[in-house]
Amino acid sequence: MAQAALRLPKETRPTELEDQEQMEADMDSLHILPLNIIPLKTPSLRRAKLIKNVRLESVIELFNDTGGGSGQIETEVLADMFDWPKNGKHPDERIISALTELHSFDVYSLRIQLRKLGIRVEQFNQRLRLSEKKRAELMQYMNVFTLPLLQQVYNTTDSTVDNMEELVKKFTAPDRQEALKNLKLIADKLHIRVQEVPNFLEEYADIYLSISYGKDTLNSLIPKILSFEEAMEELKENYELRNDVRLMRSIDYIKDSITDVTASVVSRFESFDRSSETMWDDISAESFNQVKKLTRKHHISIGAILCGLSVKMNGWEHSLSKGRGLVRRADFVRSDMMQGMEKISQIEEILKRQQAVPTWESFTIETGRK
Repeated sequence: MAQAALRLPKETRPTELEDQEQMEADMDSLHILPLNIIPLKTPSLRRAKLIKNVRLESVIELFNDTGGGSGQIETEVLADMFDWPKNGKHPDERIISALTELHSFDVYSLRIQLRKLGIRVEQFNQRLRLSEKKRAELMQYMNVFTLPLLQQVYNTTDSTVDNMEELVKKFTAPDRQEALKNLKLIADKLHIRVQEVPNFLEEYADIYLSISYGKDTLNSLIPKILSFEEAMEELKENYELRNDVRLMRSIDYIKDSITDVTASVVSRFESFDRSSETMWDDISAESFNQVKKLTRKHHISIGAILCGLSVKMNGWEHSLSKGRGLVRRADFVRSDMMQGMEKISQIEEILKRQQAVPTWESFTIETGRK
């Protein structure tokens, strides 16, 4: 049987500019993984995406029509669709199987998880980053982290450096003597060698950009969560629905879960802030590495929680946009909203189990060979 082709209708095929804009939007999201950044062997599959649906299941999205429709299929049917061997040894099937187990597709979690899975994506490294537009939006958070660095290195009353990009420019200035002077200045403050400064700056910016990304995501979720909670109170007070025991339990479970995981994420961000402040009390390569380890240690769990919350809140808003009445909304809460909520509330336990009992065979996915 010939491999199936995943084709879009002619009239829905995007232009090159639309493709680029969509790619950037996908990379800025937590729940979308464009498969063209993964080394798959099946050409038509590389044009699809792996996404988290409202039930937090990983499914293949073939197309998403802004007019309303999204063509989704379960990953289990891919073997039949592409006539892959029945023994589950096709490299693409093994890659997709591993990717479906990831709890978030944000770029920072992906960098860590893809490396752990042995998926070689060196040629796509430039794509595993936020868009320039998103990076610019996050500067409102980044200034909190760049200011201590500037205070340590420069006399801020005289400095014309306003952000990290301006700081980096100091070390690539046409004036070699000025650049060397600045390199030595920051190296002395950090107790590292001059040649290590550019790597430090790059890592410093990236670490705190990831924290800023998480904070921005959380801040955008808070209004949605508050609105959702108000809607749940409306359901609980409704005369027809308040005696529905299953619905009431579902609402309480969802609300409690969201409250708990949101508090957990807020607590971690506060911990990051405290660690950053302490780091600058006696800045060194070691103190920075401690903050870096702390941040990366929590990347996956924070990404998983924020991804789950984003998908659930977006799903709820989409449901409201259809103009459903209270009874239909209650049905949505019992089914789609409840489905997968345990993955969010138990994320820590799930991740610990996955780390303790590896489910992935040790091999390099790039070649598909052990």
